[in-house]
Amino acid sequence: MLNVFPIPAFQDNYIWALHNDRHSILVDPGDATPCLDYLEARELQLVAILNTHHHADHTGGNNQLAARYHSRIIGPATETIPAHTEKVTDNDTLSIPELGLQFQVIATPGHTLGHVSYYGANRLFCGDTLFACGCGRLFEGTPEMMLASLESLMQLPDSTEIFCAHEYTLSNIRFAKTVDRDNSTLNEREAAEKSKRQRGLPTLPSTLALEKATNPFLRCQEKALVQAAERYLKHPPRNTVETFAAIREMKNHFQ
Repeated sequence: MLNVFPIPAFQDNYIWALHNDRHSILVDPGDATPCLDYLEARELQLVAILNTHHHADHTGGNNQLAARYHSRIIGPATETIPAHTEKVTDNDTLSIPELGLQFQVIATPGHTLGHVSYYGANRLFCGDTLFACGCGRLFEGTPEMMLASLESLMQLPDSTEIFCAHEYTLSNIRFAKTVDRDNSTLNEREAAEKSKRQRGLPTLPSTLALEKATNPFLRCQEKALVQAAERYLKHPPRNTVETFAAIREMKNHFQ
């Protein structure tokens, strides 16, 4: 049986561990220490690390883990990844035979220029591209890039489970309620996610269907989001990219 477990790291990161009773892979191990604790407690052999992008809070554990386990280190071809052994690009197929898994690599630039996501077995590991009720900041890419990345992810099945890399859900929902004011599903989601956090549980994974219903960055063609962008811009947005860019800018300044 395949287990998928979030290893907490830093203030709000999740390092995703996928494993059977013998072998494991890790997605975005920014800190080696909690990963080593998890693997050693279960006597697991790390066979691969999947990195979505180069930021240190996603790759900081690579060198120590690679030295300990001599595992494959997989990441985007165009980014500098510590201990990199396999470079992947859009539409590559990635096999993890020890777990019987295959992943499709999806280019998702925006947060960084080379950011990739990994899709397999109805699970999407999307790093800092798509968050629960949010999306990543545009540190390197453009609004056009990020919107195109999100639109490509929206083509996946609605049942897809979304495994992102940060516990930002409640603050993202608070923002979403300011720009999608009449969306009753947001209130329902907020209550459900608050309950999880009060019980010490992660709000993840989400599903693509839930994101389509509540995530403002996937709803930029909806009237409420266009109107929110217009209030911010002081003129009607010319297109969906301008709506997205305005909503992203509003989120950047949201407290």
